Amino acid sequence: MTAQVDPERIARARAGDADAFEALVEARVGPMTRTAMAILGREADARDAVQDALVTAWRELASLRDPTAFDAWLTRILVNRCRRGLRRIGIRRVREIPVAAMTADDEPRVADPTTAVGDRQALERAFDRLAVDERAVLVLHHLDGLPVADLAAVLGVPTGTAKSRLFAARRSLERALAREGGR
Repeated sequence: MTAQVDPERIARARAGDADAFEALVEARVGPMTRTAMAILGREADARDAVQDALVTAWRELASLRDPTAFDAWLTRILVNRCRRGLRRIGIRRVREIPVAAMTADDEPRVADPTTAVGDRQALERAFDRLAVDERAVLVLHHLDGLPVADLAAVLGVPTGTAKSRLFAARRSLERALAREGGR
């Protein structure tokens, strides 16, 4: 999430100013929805998770100790809501993000579109095999572009632990892709 954190606006929102909270989250809703889509796979479920995360953030804003950590705190709430959503609806797969949700910079660049379709389907099936925590780490780092330090803040773990989880998630994806190749 790239919006600038405004400590004054956070202070006003903590004091109950709904307009200040709305201004805080307005620029963050799009990236939050994209992240939830990548984890959950269905737009309706993603929107529900974002809405639930925003309601929780509004209710729990007083628990935010460091206003400069607002983005990490909000993302952690979102990922937890996505986990809850996956458990509630009982799905284990992530589907393709609609083209409308992608910017020109997000579009994959491939030489042969016919292989891209097969590769993308194999990747989706492999991604389906991952645990939700592995998916979340990969989505936050590779899709949302969070550096490892920010990933650690979102996960609430030391940087070394975030690196380890990212490494393990990549290895799990590689193993799942290898199984897809051996089908």
